[in-house]
Amino acid sequence: MAITPESVKELIYSPNFGERIRGINELRQLDKEKAYELIKPIIKDDNVRVRYAAISQLDTLGDVNLEESLEILLERLYNDPESDVRAAAADAIAGLKLTQAFPDLKKVYYESDDWLIQFSIVAALGELGHPDGFDLLSDALNSDNGLLQTAAISALGELGDIRAISLLIPFVNNDDWQIRHRLAQALSKFAGEEKKEVLNTLTILSQDKSVAVAEEAKNYLTNIAID
Repeated sequence: MAITPESVKELIYSPNFGERIRGINELRQLDKEKAYELIKPIIKDDNVRVRYAAISQLDTLGDVNLEESLEILLERLYNDPESDVRAAAADAIAGLKLTQAFPDLKKVYYESDDWLIQFSIVAALGELGHPDGFDLLSDALNSDNGLLQTAAISALGELGDIRAISLLIPFVNNDDWQIRHRLAQALSKFAGEEKKEVLNTLTILSQDKSVAVAEEAKNYLTNIAID
């Protein structure tokens, strides 16, 4: 059976939430503009799984109307009762490169005590590459939540602000190999800076007891030698 705007519309207006989710998935096979218009009515669906799926789809459909998509995503970021939907809104904001949402992401980060929302915002700031995100990411680096720290390390690497180097290097002695692995990845982003501290730290990491960490650092050092 062919997938058409009419068949998808029937699914997303179905009283069965499973069919609504199926309809959201089938939107990928429609013209983007038509898919965008169809998804908007179910952004505030009663079922959390449907809302999550719809918000997640805006990551790829939202560029049809970035201004309206920003309004939709910010409304869900602030007001949705479920943290995973709010987190998905932050993810979609990053995916659409809506840098003008930075003040809102910052506000929600500091007003929320939900680690999942904070985690998504930290990851979003790395993807957005907004220079004003440095202070927030520095704060996240001092979190007692290892996952949040890991996300902050990655985001600081993506941000590329050389002030982050002195903040990142102490993590070379962290007990969590995943944090050390992420550290090696983040420090490699500063290749153009030719910072002695970066090279020294990556040399230490190249001898790490974790194979994944050591290989990540060695790959970077090998590339530097080749260059």
